[in-house]
Amino acid sequence: MSLLLMVITILAVLLLVYVLVHYLRGIIKLLTSIGGSGSSYLAKLRLGLRAIETETGHLPVQVTKLNGALTEVAGGLKVVDEQLEESINAAVKQKV
Repeated sequence: MSLLLMVITILAVLLLVYVLVHYLRGIIKLLTSIGGSGSSYLAKLRLGLRAIETETGHLPVQVTKLNGALTEVAGGLKVVDEQLEESINAAVKQKV
């Protein structure tokens, strides 16, 4: 009786190992088709993202310069705004 249980247990373990290997091969095949070769969609996406990163790598430096320039322009526009307000007030006073 114990020999029969031992044989059944060994067969069950072998079946379990077979099923695990079978499904792992399927998973590996699927993952290889997604991103394993150079012509896969994942590889193409990675190449495109790397190109975008290279093309936009200079933006942080330029944006910092642009922010400084726009701050100066904002200061100048405030001066123009104040002068226009003074001109409007002077024109209103002359009209009265």
